[in-house]
Amino acid sequence: MSRIAELRELEATIAEHQSRLEALKNDSKLKKELEFETKLRDLLGEYEMSLKDVINALDPQGRGQRTVKAPEKATRRERTLKRYKHPDTGEVVETKGGNHKVLKAWKAEHGSETVESWLQ
Repeated sequence: MSRIAELRELEATIAEHQSRLEALKNDSKLKKELEFETKLRDLLGEYEMSLKDVINALDPQGRGQRTVKAPEKATRRERTLKRYKHPDTGEVVETKGGNHKVLKAWKAEHGSETVESWLQ
């Protein structure tokens, strides 16, 4: 994008944001909310109280505060035990994963599909 096009796009964005800002400044609901917040903060300062103090005074049981339980850690499903029996030697390998030394050697020697056919 050329620098001129970038400048014009940025100017248009600024103009749009300025119009939205003016609309908010003239919004009567926003003015009322700002006035309420100002009066509330002045009142809190006059009585030297915080928002927590007011909430506790209005709701001493603390029903508004909800304790958030930590989500339970999802446990992984236990892997099933697999038994491979070498047809020539009769050697049996039991494993829950594919990271077994003998199983890897068999797969390297005989091929993965062949070794998987030895699964009992």
